[in-house]
Amino acid sequence: MGFAKFKGCFVLVFCVGLLVGSVSGIGVNWGTQSSHPLPPSTVVKMLKDNGIQKVKLFDADSDILDALKKSGIQVMVGIPNDMLYTLANSVQAAEKWVSKNISAHVSSGGVDIRYIAVGNEPFLSTYNGTFESTTLPALQNIQSALIKSGLGNQVKVTVPMNADVYLSSSDKPSDGDFRPDIHDLMLQIVKFLSQNNAPFTVNIYPFISLYLDANFPVDFAFFNGFQTPINDNGRIYDNVLDANHDTLVWALQKNGFGNLPIIVGEIGWPTDGNRNANIQYAQRFNQGFMSRFLAGKGTPIRPGPIDAYLFSLIDEDSKSIQPGNFERHWGMFYFDGKPKYLLSLGTRTNGLVGASGVSYLPKKWCVLKPSANLNSDQVAPSVSYACQNADCTSLGYETSCGGLDVRGNLSYAFNSYYQVNDQIDSACKFPGLSVVTDNDPSTPNCKFIIMIQTDSAYYFRNWRRIWSLPIMVFVFLFLNVM
Repeated sequence: MGFAKFKGCFVLVFCVGLLVGSVSGIGVNWGTQSSHPLPPSTVVKMLKDNGIQKVKLFDADSDILDALKKSGIQVMVGIPNDMLYTLANSVQAAEKWVSKNISAHVSSGGVDIRYIAVGNEPFLSTYNGTFESTTLPALQNIQSALIKSGLGNQVKVTVPMNADVYLSSSDKPSDGDFRPDIHDLMLQIVKFLSQNNAPFTVNIYPFISLYLDANFPVDFAFFNGFQTPINDNGRIYDNVLDANHDTLVWALQKNGFGNLPIIVGEIGWPTDGNRNANIQYAQRFNQGFMSRFLAGKGTPIRPGPIDAYLFSLIDEDSKSIQPGNFERHWGMFYFDGKPKYLLSLGTRTNGLVGASGVSYLPKKWCVLKPSANLNSDQVAPSVSYACQNADCTSLGYETSCGGLDVRGNLSYAFNSYYQVNDQIDSACKFPGLSVVTDNDPSTPNCKFIIMIQTDSAYYFRNWRRIWSLPIMVFVFLFLNVM
């Protein structure tokens, strides 16, 4: 099977890069879009316990940066896309941002910040050009601010890109080049990175090929030797990573930047929310990648070691699911810091080390009443409300909880809402349908969660207990007056 038969999904969403020169260790992406995030100090201890030497952040959270002080962990700090306009149009804004979020932590806080990620995949086709006029100016202003602060040589700028910034006109990586509509812009950015000794950062998602194309050859996404490899003038490609990476390298080479360092900004596999997002595939992919990483194996064009950040560290139950339900399940660890599967990162032989000192709410769950009438007109709006305000992405065809019956689905939805709202009494008041139980409704394949205890959860829960009744009375009176 040729590369051309599935390059539509493949080139659109994958990319990988190898850094020229030695790389110290594996990195991870630390996302924070969670209803109940683990304390930063707990996560930093996890990183250190697992021998993770680099972390990539999506913003400049001061609490997280403070927790990383003198940890020995190298940091890439992110700038969200919605800040690009301001930073692009104001040198002063860029200088203020660098002073507050970089200089303060590097000079006095002892945080080992190595990179600033200016934006995140800003040229995705789905953005319809929204960030095309602001990304490069923002990049330039941040670089100028770094130079002014005396950090121009210590901290490097980069822009994490999705693979849709480049493509191949045939089934061969050697035909790779940047996307025609942004070709000139990409060359300006690449030239700027090169002039400032900064790397090109790209994100890779082999899982998406299976998600978008049911006919995509599964084995080509992994590292076990695809039986119908691509032969590109004697270079053999038996997996997505190699072929897509070298498509990017050819795009750089053709435009005079063949030696530009490349960082793999994101690479991983989700574990739930889709039939191909499961524990077995995630373990297979991530361990296959780590085996290559630890062996220092690159691609046919760049055989050197990889500079990479696994995606991701912990599940995020508040992420947008517009791309798909799998978005909340990329973590190597569950929301509470428990490892999902056996994975060797090269520093330990016994797999991942989970979070320590995590506290949980009481062992009780909100479930469907045994006597509940499934024909009630309250069923549909109740489950819809629960899932809109909590996380039901483990329900669905061939997902971890896909084997539940209708009553099980309702119980799962109710409990998700109940746990996200810290088990307050009013969160299990679905009219005539729900009840609190201390009998765990989990099945061998489907875990009904107990939420972790956080400081914010404690205050939120007690505030809600105090105010929930007056608020409900007010709403009732207001609706009846109207």
